[in-house]
Amino acid sequence: MEPLMHVEPPGPRALEVLHRDAAVISRSMVREYPLVLQKASGVNLWDVDGNRYLDFTAGIAVMNMGWNHPLVVFAIQEQAKYLSHGAFLDFCSEVPVRCAEELVGFLPDGLDRVYYSNSGAESVEAAMKLARHHTGRNYFISFYGGFHGRTYGALSLTAAKVVQRRSFGPFLPVIHAPYPDPYHPPGGDPATCDADVMAYLEDTIFRSEVAPDEVAAIFVEPVQGEGGYVVPPPGFLPRLRRLCDEHGILLVVDEVQSGCFRTGRFLAATHANVTPDIVCLGKAIGGGIPFGVTVASSEIMDWPPGSHASTFGGNNLACAAALAVMDLMRDGGFGDRVMARGEYLVKRLRELAEWHTIIGDVRGLGLMVGMELVRDRSTKEPAREERETILRHAFERGLVLLPAGESVIRFCPPLIMNEEDIDVGIDILDRVMKEF
Repeated sequence: MEPLMHVEPPGPRALEVLHRDAAVISRSMVREYPLVLQKASGVNLWDVDGNRYLDFTAGIAVMNMGWNHPLVVFAIQEQAKYLSHGAFLDFCSEVPVRCAEELVGFLPDGLDRVYYSNSGAESVEAAMKLARHHTGRNYFISFYGGFHGRTYGALSLTAAKVVQRRSFGPFLPVIHAPYPDPYHPPGGDPATCDADVMAYLEDTIFRSEVAPDEVAAIFVEPVQGEGGYVVPPPGFLPRLRRLCDEHGILLVVDEVQSGCFRTGRFLAATHANVTPDIVCLGKAIGGGIPFGVTVASSEIMDWPPGSHASTFGGNNLACAAALAVMDLMRDGGFGDRVMARGEYLVKRLRELAEWHTIIGDVRGLGLMVGMELVRDRSTKEPAREERETILRHAFERGLVLLPAGESVIRFCPPLIMNEEDIDVGIDILDRVMKEF
């Protein structure tokens, strides 16, 4: 469906709200462009001036089932009639229990114990505490370009942008390693970038910075999100799994953005046939309601009562929404359809790259796709300013996109998006680039 623009954005009502926003809201919040939302449905957004936009963001990979899916809305409304906050910290109720039972059915065998929180960052914080408690070790390893959240533990793991860390240290003891990015290989060779990263872990970190028997956990995104939608070589996660097993280190997979069929499977890690020790979930699992989930085996999640808890963890509205989301994900062939749409999106973007040399790389898994913009394909110099111009002009023509990494445009549309919607978005992007 083509976007429908009634007035040139930002319109008068949007400008009025943005003026009020600037007066009272923390300036730490990011505004990529002046979009002021009023409502949404499916793959479409409407601003306060009545403009309709095609959404390629899913609300930062949250609305995987589409905006305001009727079954999710109905589940929330029905639950609100009975119990919105059940104080699950102190009192039991059936909905959160059923939510956990159904959730573990989507996960590899052995991941059978659930802890609830309120966000992806909180799910990471819980994983850090759990890893320390279970192993008795203090250190963590994560990867450059990784984003795990902005609370203190999660921020200690995060190494994506300096602005996210500046003035907030000192942090928890986290050591960072290169991520195996085939487009920017740490060792210079795309064919060996995963082996080069493993060599760095063993020959540099374990010999020069920390002994492996002091490391509680390695945190990794199976596909890097904020870092640029980077898909590692298929051998990377299995190599990392073997390294962790060798040294008694827990492997924690942050699936906050990549989970819930974003890549065509419930967990992106299972594309590599890897079972992590701990999984962090958030974003899409709550269907638009704030929700975080940390999952491990009963053996690993061995902390005692009172050691970690959350007032709002297991919120009944969030769990009811999650149950509806899981019902939708169970639809036969859902993951296959996501993979097919993702392959079509990548195909269209690579066709676009044949005409626009600013596109240096197109990569992705399922509907988690990145398009990296460069000023020169040989030097791969990031086209940062050009990306911001393209994002803004696309918005003005009714297409909503988000950045990632230094100069990547991320494509994480609702998973219900069809080929016709993809074609509309690509055509808008093509026109913007031709004008640019």
